[in-house]
Amino acid sequence: MIREIVKIDEELCNGCGLCIPNCHEGALQIIDNKARLVSDLMCDGLGACLGHCPEGAITIEKREAQPYNETEVIKEMVSKGKNTIVAHLKHLREHNETAFLKEGMTYLQNNKENLGFNLNEVIDEVHENKPKAAEGCATGGCPSSQTVVFEPDNLHLSGEPQKQVSQLKQWPVQLHLINPMAPYFQKSDLLVASDCSAFTVGNFHSEWLKNKSLVIACPKLDSGAESYINKLAMLIDNAKVNTITVMMMEVPCCGGLLNLVKEAKQMTYRNVPVKKIIVSIKGEILSEDWV
Repeated sequence: MIREIVKIDEELCNGCGLCIPNCHEGALQIIDNKARLVSDLMCDGLGACLGHCPEGAITIEKREAQPYNETEVIKEMVSKGKNTIVAHLKHLREHNETAFLKEGMTYLQNNKENLGFNLNEVIDEVHENKPKAAEGCATGGCPSSQTVVFEPDNLHLSGEPQKQVSQLKQWPVQLHLINPMAPYFQKSDLLVASDCSAFTVGNFHSEWLKNKSLVIACPKLDSGAESYINKLAMLIDNAKVNTITVMMMEVPCCGGLLNLVKEAKQMTYRNVPVKKIIVSIKGEILSEDWV
């Protein structure tokens, strides 16, 4: 089958890390001062990282490929050194790819005399305590599809929950569907929210949506990023929105939402204040900053 996959020119890569938050699958990490593809399995070939490499070190190559083979992948990675191997195996572990993890470890065990690094150190690092979701985002991991179970703090409160009134004042809300020249956008305070935000933040309507116009998008699953950028630019220059609040989840997938707004701002004449809000997977506000 023909497969598209990221290719990194290590001679050109300077380890700046700009590509990392734009890899929605978490397949890229900075290791030993170079961008590394730590998971062929997770790379979808979408190329979201391409436009964020100032050195042009990242390309997408289309090649004939056999079905994913962990032994072949890790055999190729050995030459990149211990840190790349550790990052790759941790990636498999965090995504519950236990069969591939076992296959990779078997290859390393069978070839430990020729690895050039201590296999026991690799095993210790791979099987240390799994990082929290927020830490995974910071290091280029991909907790966005990691299964997590938790109990809401107020699950056992007695009495009926207080009804909240919707603060939505428009329709549609999906960024592909909205008309940037609609009257409710004119000189409004705009909330650009990830699809998951409203389902995660308990007081989304009363605290964050009230008195704002709304657009929602998912930078991981939605297509047509160029259309999104153009519409955001029109909201800035033509609808003359006063402020933009970008609410996104802590997982790497959401990093692209702020980038869409930033790219739109580069196309516009008006300078609109932008606030970034990061939400944890449990609905907590982790940070709130003007950018």
